[in-house]
Amino acid sequence: MKKQLVHIKGTKEGLVLRLDDQCAYAELVEELKRKVSEGGIDGKVDVQLHLGKRYLSTEQQEELIAIVQSPGKMHVSKVHSDVITIQEKMEIEQASQCETYIGIVRSGQILNAIGDIVVIGDVNPNGKIEAGGSIYVLGNLRGIAHAGLKGNKEAIIVASHFEPTHVLIDDQIEIMSNEKPFVKENAEQIFAYINQEGHISYERVQEVRNIRPLLSTVKGGS
Repeated sequence: MKKQLVHIKGTKEGLVLRLDDQCAYAELVEELKRKVSEGGIDGKVDVQLHLGKRYLSTEQQEELIAIVQSPGKMHVSKVHSDVITIQEKMEIEQASQCETYIGIVRSGQILNAIGDIVVIGDVNPNGKIEAGGSIYVLGNLRGIAHAGLKGNKEAIIVASHFEPTHVLIDDQIEIMSNEKPFVKENAEQIFAYINQEGHISYERVQEVRNIRPLLSTVKGGS
């Protein structure tokens, strides 16, 4: 019996096409063309392509997308692969680094970090910190803090004294005001994060381990 190279599964979001990652590319293309031409789909559906551990060039990915979309009944919304390029690996490693800055971030100064950053000092009003990861300020945070700069929704912002003018995490932004009594009353012991609803929220520092358990990379402890 011939091995099936394209597996189709229906989900609430549409269809998932899992493509065999061991066969020859030409065989995969042939079976994919046959599968998408069989019909039986009413209306237009979103499709996710799962490539597994097969590495494909940009041109090959575009070819597979074109094949799926050619009958006009399917639209490829995502392409998943378990393989990453060397450039992507380097970017991930850079984003996981933690940088340290000692000193005051003065008004008009912008401090940038690829991953996490620890600032040992104050951030004055109109001073700004931008980080791909989380921001930890061992001092007064009275300026602007933007964590998770490139889509990291798990990033948090912590400060010894939390009184920023603007809080940004990923694409979410809050202009701080007196309308947030919890922040004002607990400035010495809170952090900012994106909650499950996708909005910036604030909680006591003691809750970091429950809300963001994966931030801890040290084994042991209790």
